[in-house]
Amino acid sequence: MSTGLSKEKLAPAKPADAAPEPSPERETPVPVARLRARRRLGPGRPIPYGWALGPLLLLAVWSAGSAAGLIDPRNISEPWTVVTTANDLIAQGRLQSNLWTSAQRVLIGLLSGVAAGLVLALVSGLSRLGEAVIDGPVQIKRAIPSLALIPLLILWFGIGESMKIITIALAVLVPVYIHTHNGLRTIDSRYVELAETVRLRRHQFLRHVVLPGALPGFLLGMRFAVTNAWLALVVVEQVNATSGIGYMMELARTYGQTEVIIVGLVVYGLLGLVSDGAVRLAERRALSWRRTLAG
Repeated sequence: MSTGLSKEKLAPAKPADAAPEPSPERETPVPVARLRARRRLGPGRPIPYGWALGPLLLLAVWSAGSAAGLIDPRNISEPWTVVTTANDLIAQGRLQSNLWTSAQRVLIGLLSGVAAGLVLALVSGLSRLGEAVIDGPVQIKRAIPSLALIPLLILWFGIGESMKIITIALAVLVPVYIHTHNGLRTIDSRYVELAETVRLRRHQFLRHVVLPGALPGFLLGMRFAVTNAWLALVVVEQVNATSGIGYMMELARTYGQTEVIIVGLVVYGLLGLVSDGAVRLAERRALSWRRTLAG
């Protein structure tokens, strides 16, 4: 027996202000091109041995300019001449001897400056009194180039190794202090409150909160520190030195040996590049828990 009513009439009426039901046809997936565009916002995947790309391009430009005669060899020697000169210096033993002397100076100055900067940063970053006493003088030193202090350091310490190492240490101290101190001051205060809540002791607080929080800033300061150490070494080795890469370059300047000067510059550049790469490698391993654009 038919009731004569359709299914539409039997269905309950919808309120006038009810929201329309979503239709299956409207729910379209996000286009693949849009997803790819989102993935391209970052710098992309790391390039294998990408750190060597810039120096190789610079070497290619140097070689092409020298071969085409665009670069005067009296000003900048050709790359092949520099390689030949480097081989001669190695055969004579001059390059190894001077390089070892320079490396010793940088190592001692770097260790001394890093230790002093780290201690000062911890005292200043963890104590208001320490900050009031230490931060001002360090900021004054930051405004005064370390190389401007060389005449005064010569009067105090003479022209021996002490003056050279202290100059390098002063150039290293400031970036280590600045970035470590900033890392300490930017630690989230909630971590400090949590440490107080769980009643951590002082050494436990330093180990589990302070050191991990300050580590990114310290490693960033180390990158500036190793560069400043080599920059300071270039100058101090040309002040009445009797050995070192800078002394070798100064002696070559006296005799007009441009190729030897370029060898010294290349050595300094390679040492700086390797030092910075070592710090960056340590940074990636020590901070592997962070997810950053660096990958």
